[in-house]
Amino acid sequence: MAVSPRAAVILCLSIFVAAVTGESPYRFFEWNVTYGDIYPLGVRQQGILINGQFPGPDIHSVTNDNLIINVFNSLDEPFLISWNGVQNRRNSYVDGVYGTTCPIPPGRNYTYILQVKDQIGSFYYFPSLAFHKAAGGFGGIRILSRPLIPVPFDQPAGDYTVLIGDWYKSNHTDLKARLDRGKKLPNPDGILINGRSSGATFNVEQGKTYRLRISNVGLQNSLNFRIQNHKMKLVEVEGTHTLQTTFSSLDVHVGQSYSVLVTADQPARDYYVVVSSRFTDKINTTTGILRYSGSSTPASGPIPGGPTIQVDWSLNQARAIRTNLTASGPRPNPQGSYHYGLVSLARTIRFGSSAGQINGKQRYALNSVSFVPADTPLKLADFFQISGVYKVNSISDRPTGGGMYLDTSVLQADYRTFVEIVFENNEDIVQSYHLDGYAFWVVGMDGGQWTVASRNGYNLRDAISRSTVQVYPKSWTAIYIALDNVGMWNLRSEFWARQYLGQQLYLRVFTTSTSLRDEFPIPKNALLCGRAKGRHTRPL
Repeated sequence: MAVSPRAAVILCLSIFVAAVTGESPYRFFEWNVTYGDIYPLGVRQQGILINGQFPGPDIHSVTNDNLIINVFNSLDEPFLISWNGVQNRRNSYVDGVYGTTCPIPPGRNYTYILQVKDQIGSFYYFPSLAFHKAAGGFGGIRILSRPLIPVPFDQPAGDYTVLIGDWYKSNHTDLKARLDRGKKLPNPDGILINGRSSGATFNVEQGKTYRLRISNVGLQNSLNFRIQNHKMKLVEVEGTHTLQTTFSSLDVHVGQSYSVLVTADQPARDYYVVVSSRFTDKINTTTGILRYSGSSTPASGPIPGGPTIQVDWSLNQARAIRTNLTASGPRPNPQGSYHYGLVSLARTIRFGSSAGQINGKQRYALNSVSFVPADTPLKLADFFQISGVYKVNSISDRPTGGGMYLDTSVLQADYRTFVEIVFENNEDIVQSYHLDGYAFWVVGMDGGQWTVASRNGYNLRDAISRSTVQVYPKSWTAIYIALDNVGMWNLRSEFWARQYLGQQLYLRVFTTSTSLRDEFPIPKNALLCGRAKGRHTRPL
């Protein structure tokens, strides 16, 4: 695969610096992104493959590793990959969304240089442009603890990536065209487990324990995951070790990732792995297989059903997911060392969602603003000081109650402040929101309207820290966040049609400092587009 001269120089410099300074290891990946025929629901579709694979290959790494990922775009349209949950500390330039990173043109490559700094856990990557996510191009990311950092459970006998998600029979181009015409999407046609609507198999040996890293990489549906006759012990959520609570089934909202331990403690045979949609009029269900070594007995009996209670069951489960305060995270100090509940709030930001039509077309908004991309990535406009690309604080920090309108919504917040964000959902669907560049504490969620008095019920001791959170119908969710990562960070709905049609914004975490301790300079190999095209980054 061709590598640009600029990328080759970057790789050589990286190897040299690592050898001289003894810094964290480098891991190299070569990815070729192509179209290919796939048949996940039994009909031929145009899928997006990485190195011929659907889903794409896993990324295996260790805390602080440097990941050098050379992506060659063999599609006939621009392409970008983003890294759900990877914080890209001090370096939003490589976040892989259009507000920060120029797309890779057809027939060209771009080398992402990422560091999984001070992170552990289970995440995934996905294509961020043009509704490509509905065609594939996604895969798992696992970040293991460094060898001397204790982990609060024994080494499992095996470690599986489990990518679940709803799926359409239509090609992504047809879905995108429908959205571009201002129409809503129909309900998804099915559910996939690791790219298959049936037959995904996980092999186990009797008496041994296995780790399953479950990510909902779908487009809109919350999903329930369960295994026939087996319990699941939750141990990690998006980089945080949890209190080890046992569940018979687990709600995984769109965009979220969980790690569970499953012990093969049943008679040696096959058992159903079941995934079904939640909070939908029609329940879609798919099955895989947990196969014991030596099994000659196929899975049988009724497929285990999911929860019959809707919101209350899911809400109570969400509240039961808490941080293990004594376990080490990416560093040896306990996760409870940072007492977030004792920090004074500098600001409260409230986001209210809305849906409606603008100029006769379906749109979605936060605080009445339906996001439209600028002609130049916002982070590049900042670096090159290009005026007129966007306006700072073009979105209010609280619901306005006014009509929806189009704008490139950017909200500025000060670096090193401690902020409360409240997501308010007055609609009758479950919503899910993700913030790039950060993990935040989910301090509260409940039905009805949020008020200042709602803080009386917050969990200020062991709330889970994660990067994607659900908001139940007619409800609110509150998070606390320490704004310690300078950059331009995408805050978006994980309901992908809503994201595409405007339910997103950028949080500009700002400082006047130009120190490398606060933010890295633009990558030397950064692609330049829009009004930044023809300018120069830095000398190689």
